[in-house]
Amino acid sequence: MFVESIKSPGLAQISYLIGDGSEAAVIDPRRDCEIYAKMAREKGCRITHIFETHRNEDLISGAPILSGITGAPVHHGPNPADDVVYADTVREGDSFTFGHMRVAVLETPGHTDDSLSFAIYDDNFGDEAVGVFTGDALFVGDVGRTDFYPDRAEEVAGNLYDSLKKITGLGDQAIVYPAHGAGSVCGDNMADRDFSTIGYERRNNPMLGIEKRDEFVKRKVNEHHYQPPYFRVMERLNLEGAAPVASVVTPRVLDMQAFEELSRKGTLVDVRGIAPFLGAHIPGSLALPVDMITAFAGWFLDENDELILVADSAAQAEEAARNLARIGYDCILGYLDAAMPGWAAGARPFERVQVIDADGVQKRIDKGEANWALLDVRGKGEVEQGIIKGAETIYVGKLPQEMDRLARDRHYTVMCASGARATVAASVLLRAGFQNVDVFLGSMGAWQSAGHNVVEPG
Repeated sequence: MFVESIKSPGLAQISYLIGDGSEAAVIDPRRDCEIYAKMAREKGCRITHIFETHRNEDLISGAPILSGITGAPVHHGPNPADDVVYADTVREGDSFTFGHMRVAVLETPGHTDDSLSFAIYDDNFGDEAVGVFTGDALFVGDVGRTDFYPDRAEEVAGNLYDSLKKITGLGDQAIVYPAHGAGSVCGDNMADRDFSTIGYERRNNPMLGIEKRDEFVKRKVNEHHYQPPYFRVMERLNLEGAAPVASVVTPRVLDMQAFEELSRKGTLVDVRGIAPFLGAHIPGSLALPVDMITAFAGWFLDENDELILVADSAAQAEEAARNLARIGYDCILGYLDAAMPGWAAGARPFERVQVIDADGVQKRIDKGEANWALLDVRGKGEVEQGIIKGAETIYVGKLPQEMDRLARDRHYTVMCASGARATVAASVLLRAGFQNVDVFLGSMGAWQSAGHNVVEPG
């Protein structure tokens, strides 16, 4: 009997290959799914079933693709948003056997109406659950978000409460196998580890410590989560079934001439780190460091955009292309593998973004510069914990929709928690024609480390 976890960097998504003897199953496969067939071959078994814990919003499911590779049926829960055309429906009480491993289906709605959990048993040793695959219902240190049905907010929050009681009823000994780890957009307070037990979570998970159903519902209803526009695209593709990822995802390398020709129609995305972007970048490029792509590309890119990447290497371009493919961005025209000194040596234009430290921000505040503003692009929950006095606030992902609030002839210093999201936001403003933009490097972390005060948002 085995359980193998496969984590997708960037998405913080965790899928699983499980089985016993010559048969195996996959739970929540990602789109680039050849890895599961390879792992199964290495274990000398074949994949006979594919399970989905719910309709994903933050990534493309690989279930229909893996089904085409292996011939294994896909099993999905009842009550999805629409027909999941590539899957059959399983319900509470259904079970599947793989050697001595038995998988029992639990209906655990709340995060989505169709959410399932899968409890596993070792029939050689008693009748207690060995573990449970909880999808987005229960995480390590947190529970799933319930904001996808705003007109039924209290109902679905209550459904999650009931589902969690069902999961914890499996017993303290059961190992928790969640669908996401820390860094996922599906929860705010996940622990930075991917393993736990029901007993540990029952004693230490703050949300499981809420005994009263109405108190739990109130807490969930008052939470705030963001829903990037690409969530709707993921929902559609995960009902219809997406096409496979290309067997080779590394974009073609572009010489300067090809780059200049393609850049007239493509969207330029700089996937290097924030420091290289701040130091020198090609005008008009969007800063999306490779490890931030899955969190923020969906706010700024349309699914049909033709993308041109700027990367430090072929390996970085491939990683960026793979992260983009996992959330549905397939049209990559190529990448420019050229250091900025080489670019500049060819008399081609480049820009840099000035950075400023905590003392510099304090001096600007003290001077009371009339045409200067501090723009805080952190999320609502972060802002509620305190802001720098006088700062304007717009969440980084909302900038394209709310940019009209900003005067284009004003000088903006952009900040977040550290400077990473601020750099992304600065690139968005520069692409939109703002001329005077700099970044508070270190941002709120540096501000508080320097002993400066914060105030409640007005």
